Amino acid sequence: MTIRVVVADDQELVRSGFAMILDAQPDIEVVAEAADGGGAVDAVRRHAPDVALLDIRMPRMDGIEACRAISAASDCRTVMLTTFDSDEYVYDALHAGASGFLLKDVRRDDLVHAVRVVARGDSLLAPSVARRLVEQYTRPAAARARRPDPRLDVLTARERETLLLLARGLSNAEIAAELVVSDHTVKTHVGNVLAKLGLRDRIQAVICAYETGLVAAGDPPPGERPGPGPPPHRRGSDAAGPPAGAIRGTARLRRMRTSHNVASSQRSSP
Repeated sequence: MTIRVVVADDQELVRSGFAMILDAQPDIEVVAEAADGGGAVDAVRRHAPDVALLDIRMPRMDGIEACRAISAASDCRTVMLTTFDSDEYVYDALHAGASGFLLKDVRRDDLVHAVRVVARGDSLLAPSVARRLVEQYTRPAAARARRPDPRLDVLTARERETLLLLARGLSNAEIAAELVVSDHTVKTHVGNVLAKLGLRDRIQAVICAYETGLVAAGDPPPGERPGPGPPPHRRGSDAAGPPAGAIRGTARLRRMRTSHNVASSQRSSP
């Protein structure tokens, strides 16, 4: 099946470059280009594409408004083109129905992969990335007292657990391990959560979990619990704590280990 795509960006070189890369794929066809959000909405209405790539910042109608209009009127899935580190509108785009994000300097292969991923109904962002995004843009709400939200009453206890773990960044396999169930069962729970809450994908599920107070920024990850209290009482001469020299030596060792871990992670990063 051919994936039909609309590309919208007010920068002609970016727009035509993305279109050229996608059109070169045997399973992707760029059916229209647009220079602003209004043009993107019209193109989606005329051509009924599977995916629309929308620049967040465009003249007249920006990408967020275009995303909201497209999501409300069609089944077309939207991917936002953004500078990410400096963009202030990521959370608004998620709220508008975006299925994911791409950096403007995305690699050719990653662009093609992203379109295919979104076209088959998956979210473009990994759950852990979605969690960090939502934490950043919902941090003020996390300070409010949590109250039961009636929107979650439609979920069973196990579905609520699934939503909680999903919002904390776990993949299906990790959720299965945490709940001691099969991957197929987790997929069923995730599907039920999306259907009952009227959500398009996992990204919107993460947003819902934060908005309803089921999870808040700063919550401990799964498997971690707050400490039960002060450390156990030491016997003998250690009761007053280790000598100062041992403390300094331990601090140096920790710094060395931290530096080694950071260096190792940087070498192993793609």
